[in-house]
Amino acid sequence: MVTKYLLTVLALAVGTSFAQRCQNPQVEAASFTSLDATVVTQIAYITEFTLKCDNPLPENYALYAEVEGKSLSAARVGENKYQVSWTEEPSKARSGVHEIHILDEEGWASLRRARRSDPAASVAPLLAIQLQHPGSYSGPWVNSEVLATLLSIVIAYTALKNKSMIIA
Repeated sequence: MVTKYLLTVLALAVGTSFAQRCQNPQVEAASFTSLDATVVTQIAYITEFTLKCDNPLPENYALYAEVEGKSLSAARVGENKYQVSWTEEPSKARSGVHEIHILDEEGWASLRRARRSDPAASVAPLLAIQLQHPGSYSGPWVNSEVLATLLSIVIAYTALKNKSMIIA
């Protein structure tokens, strides 16, 4: 029984020592957001980034993301290229900077452990990316139909008023 326990602890120690972690991460990111809320039901946020590390990473290096309390998975789209995307309803989408925290598997596990005891807990991310959302266009303040109706009422009133002045 004790031997099994010691072998398990030894296997975990060896496994974590060989686990590769990104050393000195450098990132280049590009972002996109939906800007016209008049034709969509969801505002899309997409960030694509390239991760460069001093050490070579395995092909199946998994990354995770957290955005304002939402847990997301970073999809691998190429060699050292990842993409994080999510959507929000236009009424809930806010303009400004959205902070995207990128975590590796070790950081992700630490965050999940910390969140079990304290839902507001945070863990230092591997890297952070800022996505700037300028806001979404929801249409004009006054619709063209309303403006045309009001303008035609004003013209009709002026015409009828001037007609009665001419006849009298």
